[in-house]
Amino acid sequence: MSLIEHELVKNYLQDLQNNICDALQQAEGGVCFQEEHWEREEGGGGIARVLSDGVVFERAGINFSHIYGKSLPPSATVQRPELVGCQYQAMGISLVIHPLNPYVPTSHANLRFFIAEKPNHPPIWWFGGGFDLTPYYAFEEDVRHWHQTAKNICDPFGKEVYSRFKTWCDQYFFIKHRHEPRGVGGLFFDDLNIWGFDHCFEFLQSVGNNYIPAYLPIVEKRKDLPYGERERDFQLYRRGRYVEFNLVQDRGTLFGLQSGGRTESILMSLPPLVKWRYNWHPEAGSPEAVLYDKFLKIRDWLA
Repeated sequence: MSLIEHELVKNYLQDLQNNICDALQQAEGGVCFQEEHWEREEGGGGIARVLSDGVVFERAGINFSHIYGKSLPPSATVQRPELVGCQYQAMGISLVIHPLNPYVPTSHANLRFFIAEKPNHPPIWWFGGGFDLTPYYAFEEDVRHWHQTAKNICDPFGKEVYSRFKTWCDQYFFIKHRHEPRGVGGLFFDDLNIWGFDHCFEFLQSVGNNYIPAYLPIVEKRKDLPYGERERDFQLYRRGRYVEFNLVQDRGTLFGLQSGGRTESILMSLPPLVKWRYNWHPEAGSPEAVLYDKFLKIRDWLA
């Protein structure tokens, strides 16, 4: 792995952070991101950017990090035990958008690049990432737009790529203790190196460059829909599922904490307000029940 290739990925991820922040600030129309630079004792650091209390986005966080260390954390080797004890570099961008209006879905995206090294062995590298959508009051046309954008990203790389990475996303973002999907899915991939560096990097860029075209049209269409206390209360209740997944299952959260990353940046993904209720279920036939009955299902949204 050459230094030039390494720097290409880093430069792209930092440019992507800038571009996404610019697009979200334009959609917000007033509130700007706050920026903090942080350093990690073992090596590396990052740039955290958070927008809070906007009229469109209650919280939006877009983080870039580039860290390195002497031994990969357990969360990074659970699927690849042969990498235990490897020196590593990890760089990535992670973002979570929690909108204010309950008719606008929460969205998440993550792109990452790892290099692991053992003495007397060539470096091992791979890409990972994807994006997913978590609606509260969902619209089928929005979900179709999200998945059609995902399919358009994948099709130039192979006819089976969308189906494979869509299924991987459905499986990964499944809340096991609730027996339900976190949302309506999208794309998820990991350990991607089979196409060679250049082609894998092209795919990563295609995912990153198409996040805003996938998400912002939905935001613009739904951000001004009227809502009341009932819709807001359901949104806060469903946000509890988001918190549960991130703290109990998410490998990215575990990797950040185990690797000694900046805790404030890692937990930026959590919504600012959330509610839990004991043993609550939506009334049959209600708008809230539609989410469970129609959208929290593993299905082919483009069929």
